Amino acid sequence: MATMADVARAAGVSVATVSHVLNATRPVLPHTRQAVLDAVDTLGYTPNTLARSLVTSRTRSIGLAVSAISNPYFTEILQGVEAAALEAGYSLLIADPHDDPAHERKVVQLLHERRVDGMIVAPSADPRGLIAYLDRHAVPAVLLDRVVQAGAAGAEAPEQALGQVAAEPALFDQVCAENAGPTARLVGHLAELGHRRIGLVAGLPGLSTTSERIAGYRQALAAAGLPHDEDLVVSGNSESDGAERATAALLSLPSPPTALVTANNAMTIGALRALRGLGLSVPDDLALGCFDDFAWADLFSPRLTAIAQPSRELGARAVQVLLDRLATPDRPARTVRLPCAFVHRTSCGCPEGRDAARGPLPAEPGRQTAPTPLPEKGTVS
Repeated sequence: MATMADVARAAGVSVATVSHVLNATRPVLPHTRQAVLDAVDTLGYTPNTLARSLVTSRTRSIGLAVSAISNPYFTEILQGVEAAALEAGYSLLIADPHDDPAHERKVVQLLHERRVDGMIVAPSADPRGLIAYLDRHAVPAVLLDRVVQAGAAGAEAPEQALGQVAAEPALFDQVCAENAGPTARLVGHLAELGHRRIGLVAGLPGLSTTSERIAGYRQALAAAGLPHDEDLVVSGNSESDGAERATAALLSLPSPPTALVTANNAMTIGALRALRGLGLSVPDDLALGCFDDFAWADLFSPRLTAIAQPSRELGARAVQVLLDRLATPDRPARTVRLPCAFVHRTSCGCPEGRDAARGPLPAEPGRQTAPTPLPEKGTVS
């Protein structure tokens, strides 16, 4: 097995220079760097990461804890994380907290015990144990998709009404998509089409994505001069079965909605299942708009009008923010929000070909939004 000394001899440089090239610890002249890389390739040298971690106290590994990895949205986030981590020379350790606070705390501790350099975590609806652990052990971390305010670290989180958005500062770096503005765009579009009773199948209570999307729903109703009817907002608990029951409950109201917004892709499937069971069709019996686009949304009949999140970019940006944190541990925590895209199709009731546009939505006021524009691509969840 080739050693670093063998690489140095083959490249005609010192062992220290080989180390600087492989670890990116000091600038090296381009031709020297290439000579080292050529020698590594010729000799088949593989760095001893265990030995390097003993010297540097770094394992060049990142822990990723996200629930529902089988969900296309989180699958694409994972792909973004993995690609960015690999490009930066980091390996990835993955765990599924199952959106359970106790299990979340356990898997984060296990990742920490594996000595990952930092973590990317999509918090559960009750992240107090998670935040307390990360804070107590000073773990470099980025919270992904769902934001957590500073008050969550306390012994008792303040009770919030459904849809209320907290405003305390963040303890950790956070990367997420815009939620309120895109939801308002979806609801506003349905209102522009003449709908006066618009239902919302909301996500799991306690998640910031749930609260922010409900807030956007309310903002759009107010902007359209429509009353807010609490009966039209039901929880699908962010999963298909819950959304199926919630949709059936909405449609059993004495005055049911004529349009519906589902707050994630799994709940869209549940809502469509409920409609099929009731013998109702979209958009003839009920107009439909969805938060989360996914690969086959364009294959439904009718094609689904949706909000597309930049899932892969969210994952990649989370890695970059974590690497920035590792490089500058004392920098203030920041929250980065990426814009979504409105994908106009036909489930909302618009005819085929009418304004079938896809483009980024404007940033929500007062948000720090990443400057990179959302790329046009066919598969976004």
